[in-house]
Amino acid sequence: MILVLKKEASADQIHELIKWIEAQGLKTNLSQGDYHTILGLIGDTWKIDPELMESMEIVESARRISEAPEVLPVPITLNPDDFTRSGVKTVGIAGLGLIGGSFAKAYKAYSDAKVLGWNRSQGTIDFAKMEGTLDDALTEENIGECDLIIPCFYPDRIISWVKEMAPHIKKGALVIDAGGLKRKICRELYATAKEYGFTFVGGHPMAGKRYSGYKYSTGRLYTGSSMIIVPENPEDQDLLDRVKYALSPCRFGQLTVCTPENHDEMIAFTSEMPHIVSNAFIKSPTALSHQGFSAGSYKDMTRVAWLNETMWTEIFMENKDFIQNELDFLINALSEYRDALRDNDSARMMQLLHDGKMAKEQIDGA
Repeated sequence: MILVLKKEASADQIHELIKWIEAQGLKTNLSQGDYHTILGLIGDTWKIDPELMESMEIVESARRISEAPEVLPVPITLNPDDFTRSGVKTVGIAGLGLIGGSFAKAYKAYSDAKVLGWNRSQGTIDFAKMEGTLDDALTEENIGECDLIIPCFYPDRIISWVKEMAPHIKKGALVIDAGGLKRKICRELYATAKEYGFTFVGGHPMAGKRYSGYKYSTGRLYTGSSMIIVPENPEDQDLLDRVKYALSPCRFGQLTVCTPENHDEMIAFTSEMPHIVSNAFIKSPTALSHQGFSAGSYKDMTRVAWLNETMWTEIFMENKDFIQNELDFLINALSEYRDALRDNDSARMMQLLHDGKMAKEQIDGA
């Protein structure tokens, strides 16, 4: 297991954590860098709950080795001058839920930009101003000040909001959305941006939490995660640099550049299918009696069954072609396991399990 410790963790706090871990019969390996302090746990780490580790004040994230990437992501903010190079002085965040609120808090904490925010609920705007996240509300009158605008709504609302605000967005401004699908958004907003003289780039941060809403937002939500970027011209290196510098206060670990089609096809597999499978799995009548019989595999399988059905229905219906392809494949694959059981074919079952294990090793490592 690998623990990524918060930058502000003190030597005494780290010492106490190491002492507690070693009391559990594990060895530790501490590696301190400029941006992360990493604590490796060696031994039978399955007795350690990652969620318990992440609840500790000084722990930013906890990953089992089997789930960790080969190299820990390095935040884009490698140079304090990166954001200055973006030319962004004022940032506008539209939609102050978990995603938008976390963008706003990141820019307030890790840049000197002025942060403006729009939200359906005036109470959220007032609260964000009171706690110091927002400098002011984002309105038609002041959106023209913004050098960077990040709309964070459901996909259809992103399109309608940007079109409503387009006449007021200043020429040359950069607009990066945070929607979960890209084909429809990009098709509509590339054209709108050209009409009104600003630059639109599709975006999708690969980060989140179980609960939504501003109160769960944090300026560290995006640290080390991937930000998918969908420019109209993926070969425009100047634009990609501009986006990288503009997003640097969010401390993403990497930018992943792709086309709208590639994004929606991959997201159908990596995000939408797990939500569908988890949501269907938990409906089994057996689930009502699982207490005392479930452990990590059950938690992993059902974590995303708890979802926002309004948002996910919109996403599923918009991306139904790619999702149907994945569902067809999964249904056919599951039928092979069922048939092996029905036919009492242990050799076939063993081969299916072996093939799946080898596929996981080939794709993600052991």
